[in-house]
Amino acid sequence: MVTVAVKTLSGSASGSVDLDEETFGIEANIPLMHQVVNAQLAARRAGTHSTKTRNEVRGGGAKPWKQKGTGRARAGSTRSPIWIGGGIAHGPKPRSYAERTNKKMIKQALRCALSDRAADDKVLVVDAWSFDQPSTKQAKAALGALGVEGRALVVVGREDDNAVRSFRNLPDVHLLLADQLNAYDVLVSDYVVFSKDSLPSTVEVAPATSSQAPSADGAPETEETSS
Repeated sequence: MVTVAVKTLSGSASGSVDLDEETFGIEANIPLMHQVVNAQLAARRAGTHSTKTRNEVRGGGAKPWKQKGTGRARAGSTRSPIWIGGGIAHGPKPRSYAERTNKKMIKQALRCALSDRAADDKVLVVDAWSFDQPSTKQAKAALGALGVEGRALVVVGREDDNAVRSFRNLPDVHLLLADQLNAYDVLVSDYVVFSKDSLPSTVEVAPATSSQAPSADGAPETEETSS
């Protein structure tokens, strides 16, 4: 079981959380991640490139010179691909670059990416994005207190509007909702920062200030001693 310390925005300890073993504790499958990431990047391509063939280029209807007797090579059109201003032979046409990748592969690649970051201690968890109002200065200070260096992927909940407005102006921060997590954005980030609410598959949260677990009625459980 992978255990990560939960911190406040000021960097102080606020407890610990046990990460889901099936999400953060598996062995990374590099070929799988490579295939899924390549498919994701390919799907981003617009595929709107287009060139004109010799049939689509304007002009070239008349034969430039007679077939024989000039000493020059035979030519039937000035819009042949070998002519300046002619059509393009075998040029790109609009197409889709999307690759078919099943959902199991996509989910497993995400688990592998998160496990890779967790193995390098690059997964951080904060208690909550408790910004009273949007503040880029506070957001930058919070990342510094957490020890984040380089590119950071910050995972927020849909209700964390102040956090979104605070982080979105930082050039080295990429914001994602919890249900938008993907392998590519995890792999291109140096750190992945979750809140307890946005952490996927949370197993258990252990308060740092209490050594006794509360019972069902809210009172702390005590050890029974036999007389």
